[in-house]
Amino acid sequence: MGAMDKLKDKAEVAEGEAKQKLGDATDNEQWQAEGKADEVKGNLKQAGEKVKDAF
Repeated sequence: MGAMDKLKDKAEVAEGEAKQKLGDATDNEQWQAEGKADEVKGNLKQAGEKVKDAF
């Protein structure tokens, strides 16, 4: 289950980055904000997984 969670978290970060870049390209502030939020959420989940792996 841990490996699948890690993949999902990485996918969420990648989706957030893509959404943020699309927002930059189209000058859409909503997409920029959503992309940044998705990216941060994915990074936090990855950090949580790393903590779990340490124990």
